[in-house]
Amino acid sequence: MIHPITLQQGTDWQAQAEVFEEIFFVFLALGTLVGIVVVSYTLWNVYKYRDDGSEPDADFDAPVVGELPTGQGGPKAKKLFLSFGLSAIVVISLVVYAYGLLLYVEDGPDTGEEGDIEITVEGYQFGWEFLYPNGHSEMNELVVPADKRIDLTVTSRDVWHNFGSSDLRIKSDAIPGETSETWFSVSSDEVAAQGGEATFRVECFELCGSGHSAMKGQITVIPQDEWDEWYANTEGDSESASVEDADPASDTDTSRVTGAAIGGVGA
Repeated sequence: MIHPITLQQGTDWQAQAEVFEEIFFVFLALGTLVGIVVVSYTLWNVYKYRDDGSEPDADFDAPVVGELPTGQGGPKAKKLFLSFGLSAIVVISLVVYAYGLLLYVEDGPDTGEEGDIEITVEGYQFGWEFLYPNGHSEMNELVVPADKRIDLTVTSRDVWHNFGSSDLRIKSDAIPGETSETWFSVSSDEVAAQGGEATFRVECFELCGSGHSAMKGQITVIPQDEWDEWYANTEGDSESASVEDADPASDTDTSRVTGAAIGGVGA
């Protein structure tokens, strides 16, 4: 079982992984409870109204196959009304509860003055490119800090893909010419539990070609201070990349060609 990944902050943030696990266990617990009550009540009635060979009482209102209660105050009508009423309360309560949590998953936590980090994810056959706000890009590995909301804008440069991480419970379509958005967050406690560096596998969940099964990446989460140092060192790489892009002689993006060659399909 995946441990809950929560942000231990005053804003009471919850990661998507914890929200979905909470919904699952609430539905599981209530479903189990309702199932026990229904099965127990059914078995009790089977035993109570079993045919023991004796003559039934004169006032016994025996059930008839296909008969519905008349609603005139009989015992069967009361039981049916009570059953429908309790069922409606349970179902409506679950819908309202789950809908509220799913709205949170859709919008994400309010970062306030802390801000968040916006990263563009571009899928291609057969890999992932992560573009940071300073222009730096990483191939197949997304490095982010702990205790931060990470906003992802997902797109594709060739065919349909689907970016996702099962561990973090995130999944978003990558469609050429369009963008979709998702977010995630990982706590420093989770990072510490994994030895100071938490890693989560990234996969493509949309069949996209012969190299689809090899289209994997990694999300690496490190402490904030380590990430600040790492991110500051990427400034020079971004400037160098800009100079190379401006030079017509360096028109070939070797990293993209290498990524596209995985699985034997040309870019």
